[in-house]
Amino acid sequence: MKPLATRTLVFYALPNLASSVATLPLALFVPSFYADDLGLPLAAVGAAIAASRILDVVTDPLVGQLSDRTRSRFGRRKPFIAAGAPLLLLAIWQLFVPGERGSVGVAHLAAWTALLFLGFTIVDLPYKAWGAELSTDYSERSRVAAWREGAGFVGQILLLLLLLVLGLQGIEKAPNQLHAIAVALVAALPLLLLPALVRVREPPPEVEPREALPVLRGLRLVAENPAFLRMIGAVLCFVSGALVQGTLHRLVLTHVFGREDLFPPMIFLENVATLACVPLWLRVSDAIGKHRALALAALWLGGLSLPLPLFEPGSGGLFVAWMVLRGTSFASILFLSNSIAADVVDYDTVASGRQRTGLYFGVWGMAIKAAVALGVLLATLVPSLLGFDPGRAAPSADAKAALLAVYGLLPGLLMAAGAPFLWNFPITREVQRRLRAQIGERPSF
Repeated sequence: MKPLATRTLVFYALPNLASSVATLPLALFVPSFYADDLGLPLAAVGAAIAASRILDVVTDPLVGQLSDRTRSRFGRRKPFIAAGAPLLLLAIWQLFVPGERGSVGVAHLAAWTALLFLGFTIVDLPYKAWGAELSTDYSERSRVAAWREGAGFVGQILLLLLLLVLGLQGIEKAPNQLHAIAVALVAALPLLLLPALVRVREPPPEVEPREALPVLRGLRLVAENPAFLRMIGAVLCFVSGALVQGTLHRLVLTHVFGREDLFPPMIFLENVATLACVPLWLRVSDAIGKHRALALAALWLGGLSLPLPLFEPGSGGLFVAWMVLRGTSFASILFLSNSIAADVVDYDTVASGRQRTGLYFGVWGMAIKAAVALGVLLATLVPSLLGFDPGRAAPSADAKAALLAVYGLLPGLLMAAGAPFLWNFPITREVQRRLRAQIGERPSF
């Protein structure tokens, strides 16, 4: 198959410059902001964010299935992306610019977090399904996902540059930083969406079934897809492990190392390093297969997390350097998992006679969001149970040690638990080619 033009990949990837940043503050800023600055209990903050994901159990498969069934002059995916963007931007503003201390409660946090996730689902799920359908080639799918996720990391780098500029101007408090992020997102997302919606084609459905597949039977086929179940198990471990650290970055730098000022440069350098390593991980995946490359990437991140509890309070600079090294595989975890998910859809297309990319990415997105919620919940609940809660009292030395232990050990264990799901993954390059051949031989099911 002819590779996609670089211009097509650039236009397709542009929206992720902004959309990837939309939910990032939920891990990096919002928990500490609502606990430290707005005075809400840390455990309640984590519970509110986790509870807001309950709606996703319904919305993710529903949006996916609706986008699969939609037929319009603009395609199946683009109408959802255009419709979801305004809701996403409204929720971003309400969540990141909530008001003064004492005027905002847990209900505000939970409601607007839920609406943010809903808007994000309506935009992001069809966007990723669209990307999975841009190419049917095993390696080219990794290239599409790498461009998209690479753009996401560029967006995060730009976010950190914004924070660094604010810091140079003496603006280091979370309320002011979140306000600046909200302004940037509201301005940038519509401008970045437009080229993708106008200039990138949406492939027509490969399969037009003669009759609709009942919802329950369709979900049963999803549940009977062994490769997909393995990917769900792996992503629950990998994403929740990464989110434990993402949620606690700022709290660890502030309360353990006393260096809150290192937070923006640490995230900036980590994003630069992981983006620079994307070509390396693409070569690794070509050499040993996506599944084993993904397992190695997770083990790298998890293995380098395990020594973190040994760092002394005065070693903030060394800590940042270690975290940057540890994060060099993070982008590969994202783009390889999404590329493999596209291959898993081919298996279902052969089994069900339907092209249900949207439904699969709906269930896939639901699993990722569940993992995000689990990671945030673990990151806020476990330290709180061990005595760390900065919203109530100044943390003791033991509480700080417990925080650092959770920060290092829990992600390491979760990454190690996820890797075995992938090592002998059933869909290799050769299997995927056979699946594509079967689909090509039977254009109508």
